[in-house]
Amino acid sequence: MFEEINLFPLFLSFRVALTATLFTFIIGIPIAYFLNRSNGKLADIIDTLITLPIVLPPTVLGYYLLVLLGRQSSIGKFLEDRFDITIVFTPTGAVIAALIVSIPYLIKSARAAFAGIDPTLLNAARVLGRTELNIFLTVIIPLAWRGIAAGMTLAFARALGDFGATLMVAGSIPNVTMTMPIAIYDALLAGNRDLAKILVIIMTSVSVSVLYVINRLEKRMNKGNG
Repeated sequence: MFEEINLFPLFLSFRVALTATLFTFIIGIPIAYFLNRSNGKLADIIDTLITLPIVLPPTVLGYYLLVLLGRQSSIGKFLEDRFDITIVFTPTGAVIAALIVSIPYLIKSARAAFAGIDPTLLNAARVLGRTELNIFLTVIIPLAWRGIAAGMTLAFARALGDFGATLMVAGSIPNVTMTMPIAIYDALLAGNRDLAKILVIIMTSVSVSVLYVINRLEKRMNKGNG
């Protein structure tokens, strides 16, 4: 039985989740800050689009990504013709799918953290002559880091366990795009319940361990800043 276990899906899941979380931070923090500072219709539209991945079924979300990024789409054709880049049925597609399904969790958490910052602190920094970029990097981010860290934790966990959107966009190619959730699904389809059970135990153990370590690190950081 243990000879059948292939740890590639586990390593791929971690790589996809870490990469997606990194891009979630880079893209999500500016969006969260913009949404916190804006109250217009544009902000409402962006907020609605950001929330969609939470409420849409993963297969529907994956379908939209296929239509948008598939080889027959305008974006897909452009990337393939100009740069010889294919997104669907590749690890890149898995990262994009994980990014889309996980980014709302970071944005929601970071936005709430930004909203909780005392405006007088920001005004005091402006009086001292600091630029908005300097205030954002040296005042806002440090004050909101707990909310940002919580959002990144949720985003990582969501990306690590994504199934539907990843399956639609990246497929289930062994040793190429097969992440851990997809490997469990394939084992069940093949009638190999013993293998599926072992993979489920591994995935559960890894997920619990990751969340436990992150929570412990957050508590230590809180004590250090307390």
